[in-house]
Amino acid sequence: MFQPTAITPAPGTTPLLDSLAANALALGRDIVDVAGFLEGANTLAEQQSERLHRARSEAEAVAHGNTRVIATVEELSTSAETTFALVENTVARLRGAAPQTASVAAWVQSVDARMATVERTLASVQASNSGIGSIAAQVNILAINAKIEAARAGDAGRGFAVVAEAINDLSRKTSAAAATIGEAIGGLAQIIESLRNEATATATVAGAVLEETRQTDAALGEMSRSVQQTRTAATEIASRANAVRNANQNFRPAFDAVLEGVEGQAADVRDVHARMDALTAHSEALICGAVELGGATADAPLIAHVRATAAAIGAAFEAAIARGDIVQAALFDHRYQPIPGTDPAQHMAPFTRLSDRLLPALQEPALALDPRVVFCAAVDRNGYLPTHNNHFSHPQGDDPVWNAANCRNRRLFDDRVGLRAAASTAPFLLQIYRRDMGGGQFALMKDLSAPIHVAGRHWGGLRLGYRF
Repeated sequence: MFQPTAITPAPGTTPLLDSLAANALALGRDIVDVAGFLEGANTLAEQQSERLHRARSEAEAVAHGNTRVIATVEELSTSAETTFALVENTVARLRGAAPQTASVAAWVQSVDARMATVERTLASVQASNSGIGSIAAQVNILAINAKIEAARAGDAGRGFAVVAEAINDLSRKTSAAAATIGEAIGGLAQIIESLRNEATATATVAGAVLEETRQTDAALGEMSRSVQQTRTAATEIASRANAVRNANQNFRPAFDAVLEGVEGQAADVRDVHARMDALTAHSEALICGAVELGGATADAPLIAHVRATAAAIGAAFEAAIARGDIVQAALFDHRYQPIPGTDPAQHMAPFTRLSDRLLPALQEPALALDPRVVFCAAVDRNGYLPTHNNHFSHPQGDDPVWNAANCRNRRLFDDRVGLRAAASTAPFLLQIYRRDMGGGQFALMKDLSAPIHVAGRHWGGLRLGYRF
């Protein structure tokens, strides 16, 4: 941290002013270092606050989700109870109807067997009826022969002829009756055969019904067990969901207290950081005042060079206006046209082409002035840097990270240090800041600037960046 620095007085200066200037620089450096730490702490606090807010949102989402789970489980449990009752009722009815179904199926199958017996009986009757017809035919032949013999016997055979005629008539009637019976038995046999086929098909269906009934009974039994398991699982889920709800209810107050504490610390850090920014500005004013009063520092030659070069740039712009290279309105025109396809974004202003011609000859010599110097470039009042040093003015490539480090011309630098350098009208402004070197590494830098005036108007400032 800041320690007063003893220095050897420079010729022509007072020891007090020299010591004041040197200590002001040391103080400014330490203030910027502390401000950098606070900036990191502020970023970390904001990240923690953001994470805690996200965590609280997630916890609330868990609570809401758990509430929905509990409601769903309750519905599931109710549905499982209803389903279980229905399944049990269905199983009971099915099992109660199973004996009746088996009895019907057995009866149907017995009908098939009885039909087969009837078929066999009809076949026997048909055979017997055929025998009757055959006998009747033989009797008829015998009756005809008897009539012939009776005719030969004459009067003696007349009585026998009457008997033969009666027997012949009986045989004809018997044949007719046998034929009628045969036709009836044939029709009945066809009907019985059709009934038997239907009975056989029905018996097959009855057997399938019995098998389906057994399978349905087994499936309903399995369904009953599944519903019972679902009911048990729903009860377990409800128990665990209630435990989660209780845990969330206990967790929320403690979490809110942590979040409140972090946000309070973040607010304190932001407040201190803001105060450090103000303190940085005061230390920079103290440095400038001490140097301007005659305090000797190692920055004195650089201050003189920047002020002289800023004046030279203003004069060069005035000469360009006088030659007609540009009109004053265009030099102060702040309409920046984006250059398509650039990343980071680059812009063109009405005076960019002119500054490309005039500024390199005035800016480049500063790079050889002191080994600590990193850059020297002019910016307008808005922080727009039209023309940078040659080694920072490469054409852009495909890598935005490389572009950001090597293609820094034609860009707007609207950070705190850049805007203060652009807007300052003091004879010079010496700022101290931390330069991001990447990978979480920072280097303390000084930004020395002097205002550029053109025809009595403030155009911007010349910035000189150099290391401690």
